[in-house]
Amino acid sequence: MSVAVAAATGVEPDAQTRLLESAVAKNTRRLVPILGLAYLFNYLDRTSVGFAALQMNQAIGLTAAQFGWGAGILFFSYCLLEVPSNVLMYRFGARRWLARIMITWGLAAAATAFAVGPMSFYVIRFMLGVFEAGFFPGVIWYISIWFPARYRTRVLALFMASTPLSSLLGSPISASLLSMDGFLGLGGWQWMFLIEGLPACLLGFACLWKLADTPKDATWLDDDERAALVNELANEKHEKPKKDLWAAMKDVRVVLLTTITFAFTIGSYGIGIWLPQILKGHGLSNIAVGWVAAIPYLFATVGMVVWAQYVDRTGKKIYNLVAALILSAVGLAASTLFDAMIPALICLTLALIGTISARTVFYTIPQSFLTGAAAAGGLAFINSVGAFGGFVGPYLVGYLKDATGSYNAGMLGMAAILLVSVFIAGSLKLVIKNA
Repeated sequence: MSVAVAAATGVEPDAQTRLLESAVAKNTRRLVPILGLAYLFNYLDRTSVGFAALQMNQAIGLTAAQFGWGAGILFFSYCLLEVPSNVLMYRFGARRWLARIMITWGLAAAATAFAVGPMSFYVIRFMLGVFEAGFFPGVIWYISIWFPARYRTRVLALFMASTPLSSLLGSPISASLLSMDGFLGLGGWQWMFLIEGLPACLLGFACLWKLADTPKDATWLDDDERAALVNELANEKHEKPKKDLWAAMKDVRVVLLTTITFAFTIGSYGIGIWLPQILKGHGLSNIAVGWVAAIPYLFATVGMVVWAQYVDRTGKKIYNLVAALILSAVGLAASTLFDAMIPALICLTLALIGTISARTVFYTIPQSFLTGAAAAGGLAFINSVGAFGGFVGPYLVGYLKDATGSYNAGMLGMAAILLVSVFIAGSLKLVIKNA
Protein backbone atom coordinates (compact mmCIF):
# COMPACT_ATOMS: atom_id res chain seq x y z
CA MET A 1 0.00 0.00 0.00
CA SER A 2 1.46 3.37 -1.02
CA VAL A 3 1.88 6.40 1.24
CA ALA A 4 0.32 8.53 -1.50
CA VAL A 5 -2.87 6.50 -1.43
CA ALA A 6 -3.10 6.62 2.35
CA ALA A 7 -2.63 10.38 2.30
CA ALA A 8 -5.26 10.79 -0.42
CA THR A 9 -7.87 8.85 1.56
CA GLY A 10 -6.92 10.10 5.02
CA VAL A 11 -6.76 6.50 6.27
CA GLU A 12 -3.90 4.86 8.19
CA PRO A 13 -1.81 2.45 6.06
CA ASP A 14 -2.93 -0.75 7.84
CA ALA A 15 -6.58 0.26 7.65
CA GLN A 16 -6.11 1.28 4.01
CA THR A 17 -4.69 -2.13 3.19
CA ARG A 18 -7.63 -3.87 4.87
CA LEU A 19 -10.10 -1.69 2.96
CA LEU A 20 -8.34 -2.37 -0.33
CA GLU A 21 -8.22 -6.12 0.24
CA SER A 22 -11.89 -6.11 1.24
CA ALA A 23 -12.77 -4.25 -1.97
CA VAL A 24 -10.73 -6.67 -4.09
CA ALA A 25 -12.37 -9.67 -2.40
CA LYS A 26 -15.86 -8.27 -2.98
CA ASN A 27 -15.05 -7.45 -6.61
CA THR A 28 -13.72 -10.97 -7.10
CA ARG A 29 -16.90 -12.54 -5.72
CA ARG A 30 -19.13 -10.21 -7.74
CA LEU A 31 -17.40 -10.06 -11.12
CA VAL A 32 -15.25 -13.15 -11.64
CA PRO A 33 -17.97 -15.87 -11.43
CA ILE A 34 -20.18 -14.35 -14.12
CA LEU A 35 -17.27 -13.36 -16.38
CA GLY A 36 -15.61 -16.72 -15.88
CA LEU A 37 -18.81 -18.60 -16.65
CA ALA A 38 -19.28 -16.51 -19.79
CA TYR A 39 -15.72 -17.28 -20.88
CA LEU A 40 -16.34 -20.97 -20.21
CA PHE A 41 -19.20 -20.94 -22.72
CA ASN A 42 -17.19 -18.70 -25.05
CA TYR A 43 -14.38 -21.23 -25.28
CA LEU A 44 -16.85 -24.13 -25.39
CA ASP A 45 -18.76 -22.55 -28.29
CA ARG A 46 -15.50 -22.25 -30.21
CA THR A 47 -14.05 -25.69 -29.55
CA SER A 48 -17.00 -28.06 -29.05
CA VAL A 49 -17.16 -28.16 -32.83
CA GLY A 50 -14.41 -30.77 -32.46
CA PHE A 51 -16.93 -33.11 -30.82
CA ALA A 52 -19.67 -32.18 -33.28
CA ALA A 53 -17.30 -33.27 -36.05
CA LEU A 54 -17.57 -36.88 -34.86
CA GLN A 55 -21.07 -36.87 -36.43
CA MET A 56 -21.34 -33.58 -38.34
CA ASN A 57 -18.54 -34.11 -40.86
CA GLN A 58 -20.24 -37.13 -42.33
CA ALA A 59 -23.74 -35.65 -42.00
CA ILE A 60 -23.00 -32.51 -44.04
CA GLY A 61 -20.05 -33.80 -46.09
CA LEU A 62 -16.91 -32.14 -44.69
CA THR A 63 -13.35 -33.28 -45.41
CA ALA A 64 -10.65 -32.79 -42.73
CA ALA A 65 -9.37 -29.67 -44.51
CA GLN A 66 -12.89 -28.22 -44.90
CA PHE A 67 -13.61 -28.86 -41.25
CA GLY A 68 -10.32 -27.22 -40.21
CA TRP A 69 -11.12 -24.20 -42.38
CA GLY A 70 -14.63 -23.85 -40.97
CA ALA A 71 -13.53 -24.43 -37.38
CA GLY A 72 -11.00 -21.61 -37.67
CA ILE A 73 -12.75 -19.18 -40.01
CA LEU A 74 -14.46 -17.37 -37.14
CA PHE A 75 -11.06 -15.85 -36.37
CA PHE A 76 -11.07 -13.93 -39.68
CA SER A 77 -14.09 -11.88 -38.66
CA TYR A 78 -12.97 -11.91 -35.04
CA CYS A 79 -9.62 -10.35 -35.99
CA LEU A 80 -11.22 -7.73 -38.25
CA LEU A 81 -13.67 -6.50 -35.61
CA GLU A 82 -11.73 -6.97 -32.38
CA VAL A 83 -10.28 -3.44 -32.18
CA PRO A 84 -13.48 -1.60 -33.25
CA SER A 85 -15.47 -3.65 -30.74
CA ASN A 86 -13.20 -2.73 -27.85
CA VAL A 87 -13.05 0.93 -28.81
CA LEU A 88 -16.86 0.94 -28.71
CA MET A 89 -16.76 -0.83 -25.35
CA TYR A 90 -14.52 1.91 -23.98
CA ARG A 91 -16.93 4.52 -25.33
CA PHE A 92 -20.28 2.98 -24.33
CA GLY A 93 -19.34 1.04 -21.20
CA ALA A 94 -18.40 -2.58 -20.59
CA ARG A 95 -21.66 -3.68 -18.96
CA ARG A 96 -23.90 -3.14 -21.97
CA TRP A 97 -21.29 -4.02 -24.57
CA LEU A 98 -20.33 -7.32 -22.96
CA ALA A 99 -24.03 -8.17 -22.66
CA ARG A 100 -24.54 -7.45 -26.36
CA ILE A 101 -21.58 -9.65 -27.28
CA MET A 102 -22.83 -12.59 -25.21
CA ILE A 103 -26.40 -12.49 -26.50
CA THR A 104 -25.44 -12.34 -30.18
CA TRP A 105 -22.67 -14.94 -30.02
CA GLY A 106 -25.01 -17.32 -28.18
CA LEU A 107 -27.52 -17.06 -31.00
CA ALA A 108 -24.81 -17.63 -33.63
CA ALA A 109 -23.37 -20.63 -31.77
CA ALA A 110 -26.81 -22.24 -31.54
CA ALA A 111 -27.42 -21.53 -35.24
CA THR A 112 -24.51 -23.83 -36.17
CA ALA A 113 -27.02 -26.64 -35.64
CA PHE A 114 -28.63 -25.66 -38.95
CA ALA A 115 -25.52 -25.92 -41.16
CA VAL A 116 -26.27 -28.13 -44.19
CA GLY A 117 -22.94 -28.16 -46.04
CA PRO A 118 -19.47 -26.60 -46.19
CA MET A 119 -20.62 -23.11 -47.26
CA SER A 120 -23.33 -22.71 -44.63
CA PHE A 121 -20.90 -24.03 -42.01
CA TYR A 122 -18.34 -21.39 -43.07
CA VAL A 123 -20.90 -18.58 -43.00
CA ILE A 124 -22.25 -19.40 -39.55
CA ARG A 125 -18.77 -19.77 -38.06
CA PHE A 126 -17.77 -16.47 -39.68
CA MET A 127 -20.74 -14.74 -38.06
CA LEU A 128 -19.85 -16.30 -34.70
CA GLY A 129 -16.54 -14.45 -34.96
CA VAL A 130 -18.35 -11.21 -35.86
CA PHE A 131 -20.55 -11.36 -32.80
CA GLU A 132 -18.02 -12.48 -30.20
CA ALA A 133 -15.26 -10.08 -31.30
CA GLY A 134 -14.07 -8.02 -28.36
CA PHE A 135 -15.18 -10.29 -25.53
CA PHE A 136 -11.86 -11.66 -24.29
CA PRO A 137 -9.69 -8.50 -24.54
CA GLY A 138 -12.68 -6.51 -23.29
CA VAL A 139 -12.76 -8.58 -20.11
CA ILE A 140 -8.97 -8.29 -19.72
CA TRP A 141 -9.27 -4.50 -19.93
CA TYR A 142 -12.31 -4.56 -17.62
CA ILE A 143 -10.32 -6.48 -14.99
CA SER A 144 -7.51 -3.93 -15.25
CA ILE A 145 -9.86 -1.10 -14.22
CA TRP A 146 -11.28 -3.05 -11.26
CA PHE A 147 -8.17 -4.69 -9.76
CA PRO A 148 -4.79 -3.15 -8.82
CA ALA A 149 -1.76 -4.60 -10.59
CA ARG A 150 -0.52 -6.67 -7.64
CA TYR A 151 -3.79 -8.66 -7.56
CA ARG A 152 -4.24 -8.93 -11.31
CA THR A 153 -2.38 -12.13 -12.19
CA ARG A 154 -4.31 -14.26 -9.71
CA VAL A 155 -7.63 -12.69 -10.77
CA LEU A 156 -6.77 -13.34 -14.43
CA ALA A 157 -5.89 -16.92 -13.48
CA LEU A 158 -9.31 -17.39 -11.87
CA PHE A 159 -10.97 -15.96 -14.98
CA MET A 160 -8.81 -17.91 -17.44
CA ALA A 161 -9.33 -21.13 -15.51
CA SER A 162 -12.52 -21.17 -17.58
CA THR A 163 -10.46 -22.23 -20.62
CA PRO A 164 -9.34 -25.63 -19.30
CA LEU A 165 -12.52 -25.97 -17.20
CA SER A 166 -14.56 -25.48 -20.36
CA SER A 167 -12.95 -28.55 -21.89
CA LEU A 168 -12.76 -30.42 -18.58
CA LEU A 169 -16.53 -30.12 -18.11
CA GLY A 170 -17.55 -29.59 -21.71
CA SER A 171 -15.82 -32.64 -23.17
CA PRO A 172 -17.93 -35.29 -21.44
CA ILE A 173 -21.07 -33.13 -21.75
CA SER A 174 -20.53 -32.59 -25.48
CA ALA A 175 -19.91 -36.28 -26.04
CA SER A 176 -23.05 -37.17 -24.06
CA LEU A 177 -25.18 -34.75 -26.08
CA LEU A 178 -24.17 -36.60 -29.25
CA SER A 179 -26.17 -39.54 -27.91
CA MET A 180 -29.37 -37.50 -28.47
CA ASP A 181 -28.97 -38.35 -32.16
CA GLY A 182 -32.41 -38.69 -33.77
CA PHE A 183 -34.37 -37.07 -30.93
CA LEU A 184 -37.16 -34.92 -32.46
CA GLY A 185 -35.59 -35.47 -35.85
CA LEU A 186 -32.33 -33.67 -35.07
CA GLY A 187 -28.81 -35.07 -35.01
CA GLY A 188 -26.90 -35.35 -31.76
CA TRP A 189 -24.42 -32.74 -33.04
CA GLN A 190 -27.33 -30.35 -33.65
CA TRP A 191 -28.61 -30.76 -30.08
CA MET A 192 -25.08 -30.13 -28.83
CA PHE A 193 -24.88 -26.74 -30.57
CA LEU A 194 -28.35 -25.69 -29.40
CA ILE A 195 -27.90 -26.70 -25.76
CA GLU A 196 -24.38 -25.28 -25.44
CA GLY A 197 -25.02 -22.08 -27.39
CA LEU A 198 -28.11 -20.57 -25.82
CA PRO A 199 -26.80 -20.20 -22.22
CA ALA A 200 -24.55 -17.37 -23.42
CA CYS A 201 -27.70 -15.35 -24.17
CA LEU A 202 -28.91 -15.78 -20.59
CA LEU A 203 -25.50 -14.74 -19.25
CA GLY A 204 -25.69 -11.61 -21.39
CA PHE A 205 -28.86 -10.52 -19.61
CA ALA A 206 -27.26 -11.40 -16.26
CA CYS A 207 -24.38 -9.03 -17.07
CA LEU A 208 -26.82 -6.13 -17.37
CA TRP A 209 -27.92 -6.86 -13.81
CA LYS A 210 -24.66 -7.86 -12.08
CA LEU A 211 -21.92 -5.69 -13.63
CA ALA A 212 -21.03 -2.00 -13.31
CA ASP A 213 -18.88 0.03 -15.68
CA THR A 214 -16.32 1.41 -13.17
CA PRO A 215 -15.46 1.05 -9.45
CA LYS A 216 -17.16 4.40 -8.82
CA ASP A 217 -20.45 2.70 -9.79
CA ALA A 218 -19.95 -0.35 -7.53
CA THR A 219 -22.99 -0.47 -5.24
CA TRP A 220 -21.62 -3.61 -3.52
CA LEU A 221 -18.66 -1.64 -2.06
CA ASP A 222 -19.09 0.68 0.88
CA ASP A 223 -17.82 4.27 0.62
CA ASP A 224 -14.47 3.63 2.32
CA GLU A 225 -13.73 0.52 0.24
CA ARG A 226 -14.65 2.33 -2.95
CA ALA A 227 -12.41 5.28 -2.07
CA ALA A 228 -9.47 3.01 -1.19
CA LEU A 229 -9.78 1.10 -4.48
CA VAL A 230 -10.25 4.17 -6.68
CA ASN A 231 -7.25 5.92 -5.16
CA GLU A 232 -5.04 2.84 -5.39
CA LEU A 233 -5.85 2.46 -9.07
CA ALA A 234 -5.33 6.18 -9.71
CA ASN A 235 -1.91 6.20 -8.07
CA GLU A 236 -0.45 3.13 -9.74
CA LYS A 237 2.69 3.98 -11.66
CA HIS A 238 3.12 2.74 -15.19
CA GLU A 239 6.21 2.80 -17.35
CA LYS A 240 5.68 5.61 -19.89
CA PRO A 241 1.88 5.28 -20.01
CA LYS A 242 0.41 5.33 -23.49
CA LYS A 243 -3.01 6.87 -23.90
CA ASP A 244 -3.10 7.21 -27.67
CA LEU A 245 -4.42 4.10 -29.42
CA TRP A 246 -2.49 4.60 -32.67
CA ALA A 247 0.78 5.16 -30.79
CA ALA A 248 0.16 1.95 -28.84
CA MET A 249 -0.43 -0.05 -32.03
CA LYS A 250 2.89 1.19 -33.45
CA ASP A 251 4.81 0.39 -30.25
CA VAL A 252 7.48 -2.30 -30.84
CA ARG A 253 6.42 -3.95 -27.56
CA VAL A 254 2.87 -4.34 -28.84
CA VAL A 255 4.13 -5.77 -32.14
CA LEU A 256 6.27 -8.36 -30.34
CA LEU A 257 3.37 -9.32 -28.10
CA THR A 258 1.07 -9.92 -31.07
CA THR A 259 3.48 -12.47 -32.54
CA ILE A 260 3.73 -14.32 -29.23
CA THR A 261 -0.02 -14.61 -28.71
CA PHE A 262 -0.34 -15.77 -32.33
CA ALA A 263 1.96 -18.69 -31.50
CA PHE A 264 0.36 -19.94 -28.29
CA THR A 265 -3.13 -19.52 -29.78
CA ILE A 266 -2.09 -21.84 -32.61
CA GLY A 267 -1.14 -24.47 -30.03
CA SER A 268 -4.20 -24.00 -27.83
CA TYR A 269 -6.80 -24.27 -30.59
CA GLY A 270 -4.84 -26.72 -32.72
CA ILE A 271 -4.93 -29.19 -29.84
CA GLY A 272 -8.37 -28.28 -28.48
CA ILE A 273 -10.33 -28.62 -31.71
CA TRP A 274 -8.60 -31.76 -33.02
CA LEU A 275 -8.11 -33.71 -29.77
CA PRO A 276 -11.50 -35.49 -29.98
CA GLN A 277 -10.74 -36.80 -33.47
CA ILE A 278 -7.18 -37.76 -32.49
CA LEU A 279 -8.61 -39.83 -29.62
CA LYS A 280 -11.32 -41.30 -31.85
CA GLY A 281 -8.52 -42.63 -34.03
CA HIS A 282 -7.48 -44.86 -31.11
CA GLY A 283 -10.79 -46.72 -31.31
CA LEU A 284 -12.61 -45.03 -28.43
CA SER A 285 -16.38 -44.58 -28.34
CA ASN A 286 -17.78 -41.04 -28.42
CA ILE A 287 -18.51 -41.13 -24.67
CA ALA A 288 -15.00 -42.42 -23.92
CA VAL A 289 -13.53 -39.67 -26.11
CA GLY A 290 -15.38 -37.09 -24.00
CA TRP A 291 -14.02 -38.39 -20.70
CA VAL A 292 -10.46 -38.98 -21.92
CA ALA A 293 -10.31 -35.55 -23.60
CA ALA A 294 -11.12 -33.97 -20.22
CA ILE A 295 -8.00 -35.40 -18.55
CA PRO A 296 -5.42 -33.01 -20.06
CA TYR A 297 -7.58 -30.04 -19.10
CA LEU A 298 -7.82 -31.19 -15.48
CA PHE A 299 -4.04 -31.00 -15.19
CA ALA A 300 -3.92 -27.80 -17.24
CA THR A 301 -6.36 -26.12 -14.83
CA VAL A 302 -4.30 -27.01 -11.77
CA GLY A 303 -1.02 -26.18 -13.50
CA MET A 304 -2.24 -22.77 -14.66
CA VAL A 305 -3.48 -21.69 -11.22
CA VAL A 306 -0.30 -22.85 -9.45
CA TRP A 307 1.89 -21.19 -12.09
CA ALA A 308 -0.05 -17.90 -11.80
CA GLN A 309 0.42 -17.85 -8.02
CA TYR A 310 4.16 -18.37 -8.51
CA VAL A 311 4.30 -15.49 -11.00
CA ASP A 312 2.45 -13.22 -8.57
CA ARG A 313 5.01 -14.04 -5.85
CA THR A 314 8.09 -13.57 -8.01
CA GLY A 315 6.92 -10.92 -10.48
CA LYS A 316 9.07 -12.52 -13.21
CA LYS A 317 6.47 -12.52 -15.95
CA ILE A 318 8.67 -12.66 -19.03
CA TYR A 319 10.88 -15.49 -17.74
CA ASN A 320 7.80 -17.54 -16.89
CA LEU A 321 6.23 -16.78 -20.27
CA VAL A 322 9.37 -18.14 -21.95
CA ALA A 323 9.27 -21.27 -19.77
CA ALA A 324 5.60 -21.91 -20.60
CA LEU A 325 6.24 -21.56 -24.34
CA ILE A 326 9.18 -23.98 -24.14
CA LEU A 327 6.97 -26.53 -22.36
CA SER A 328 4.35 -26.12 -25.09
CA ALA A 329 6.79 -26.68 -27.95
CA VAL A 330 8.46 -29.68 -26.29
CA GLY A 331 5.13 -31.29 -25.43
CA LEU A 332 3.80 -31.02 -28.98
CA ALA A 333 7.00 -32.32 -30.56
CA ALA A 334 7.31 -35.20 -28.07
CA SER A 335 3.71 -36.32 -28.72
CA THR A 336 4.74 -37.40 -32.23
CA LEU A 337 7.26 -39.92 -30.84
CA PHE A 338 4.56 -42.28 -29.56
CA ASP A 339 1.96 -44.37 -31.33
CA ALA A 340 0.38 -45.49 -28.06
CA MET A 341 -2.38 -43.22 -26.76
CA ILE A 342 -1.30 -42.77 -23.12
CA PRO A 343 2.27 -41.43 -23.60
CA ALA A 344 1.11 -39.22 -26.49
CA LEU A 345 -1.71 -37.87 -24.32
CA ILE A 346 0.76 -37.10 -21.50
CA CYS A 347 2.84 -35.04 -23.92
CA LEU A 348 -0.22 -33.17 -25.19
CA THR A 349 -1.18 -32.50 -21.57
CA LEU A 350 2.20 -30.85 -20.98
CA ALA A 351 1.69 -28.80 -24.14
CA LEU A 352 -1.72 -27.63 -22.93
CA ILE A 353 -0.35 -26.68 -19.49
CA GLY A 354 2.24 -24.58 -21.32
CA THR A 355 -0.10 -22.83 -23.77
CA ILE A 356 -2.79 -22.06 -21.19
CA SER A 357 -0.30 -20.87 -18.56
CA ALA A 358 1.46 -18.74 -21.18
CA ARG A 359 -1.85 -17.06 -21.97
CA THR A 360 -2.47 -16.24 -18.30
CA VAL A 361 0.98 -14.74 -17.73
CA PHE A 362 0.99 -12.99 -21.10
CA TYR A 363 -2.04 -10.75 -20.56
CA THR A 364 -0.55 -9.12 -17.45
CA ILE A 365 2.42 -7.80 -19.47
CA PRO A 366 0.79 -5.20 -21.80
CA GLN A 367 -1.00 -3.63 -18.83
CA SER A 368 2.41 -2.51 -17.51
CA PHE A 369 2.69 0.11 -20.25
CA LEU A 370 -0.79 0.61 -21.78
CA THR A 371 -3.46 2.77 -20.13
CA GLY A 372 -6.84 4.33 -20.91
CA ALA A 373 -8.22 3.91 -24.42
CA ALA A 374 -4.86 2.52 -25.51
CA ALA A 375 -5.29 -0.33 -23.02
CA ALA A 376 -8.73 -1.22 -24.40
CA GLY A 377 -7.74 -0.86 -28.04
CA GLY A 378 -4.16 -2.08 -27.61
CA LEU A 379 -5.23 -5.28 -25.88
CA ALA A 380 -7.80 -5.82 -28.62
CA PHE A 381 -5.14 -5.28 -31.30
CA ILE A 382 -2.76 -7.74 -29.63
CA ASN A 383 -5.54 -10.30 -29.26
CA SER A 384 -7.03 -9.80 -32.72
CA VAL A 385 -3.77 -10.27 -34.62
CA GLY A 386 -2.70 -13.04 -32.29
CA ALA A 387 -6.08 -14.73 -32.48
CA PHE A 388 -5.47 -15.41 -36.16
CA GLY A 389 -3.58 -18.37 -34.74
CA GLY A 390 -7.01 -19.76 -33.88
CA PHE A 391 -7.50 -20.19 -37.62
CA VAL A 392 -3.97 -21.30 -38.48
CA GLY A 393 -3.78 -24.04 -35.81
CA PRO A 394 -6.95 -25.99 -36.73
CA TYR A 395 -6.48 -25.47 -40.48
CA LEU A 396 -2.79 -26.43 -40.39
CA VAL A 397 -3.56 -29.70 -38.61
CA GLY A 398 -6.48 -30.48 -40.94
CA TYR A 399 -4.54 -29.66 -44.12
CA LEU A 400 -1.53 -31.73 -43.09
CA LYS A 401 -3.79 -34.58 -41.97
CA ASP A 402 -5.32 -34.74 -45.46
CA ALA A 403 -1.88 -34.46 -47.06
CA THR A 404 0.00 -37.01 -44.92
CA GLY A 405 -2.70 -39.17 -43.35
CA SER A 406 -1.29 -38.40 -39.89
CA TYR A 407 -1.68 -35.76 -37.18
CA ASN A 408 2.06 -35.78 -36.46
CA ALA A 409 2.99 -33.26 -39.15
CA GLY A 410 0.50 -30.79 -37.69
CA MET A 411 1.87 -31.24 -34.17
CA LEU A 412 5.44 -30.68 -35.39
CA GLY A 413 4.39 -27.60 -37.37
CA MET A 414 2.78 -26.03 -34.31
CA ALA A 415 5.82 -26.93 -32.19
CA ALA A 416 8.15 -25.15 -34.64
CA ILE A 417 6.05 -21.98 -34.50
CA LEU A 418 6.04 -22.06 -30.69
CA LEU A 419 9.80 -22.52 -30.66
CA VAL A 420 10.24 -19.31 -32.67
CA SER A 421 7.99 -17.51 -30.18
CA VAL A 422 10.32 -18.55 -27.35
CA PHE A 423 13.08 -16.34 -28.78
CA ILE A 424 10.66 -13.47 -29.41
CA ALA A 425 9.40 -13.70 -25.83
CA GLY A 426 12.97 -13.65 -24.54
CA SER A 427 13.61 -10.41 -26.47
CA LEU A 428 10.84 -8.68 -24.49
CA LYS A 429 13.34 -8.23 -21.66
CA LEU A 430 15.19 -5.74 -23.86
CA VAL A 431 12.17 -3.43 -24.25
CA ILE A 432 10.04 -4.00 -21.12
CA LYS A 433 11.88 -3.35 -17.88
CA ASN A 434 9.16 -3.91 -15.29
CA ALA A 435 8.04 -7.44 -16.18
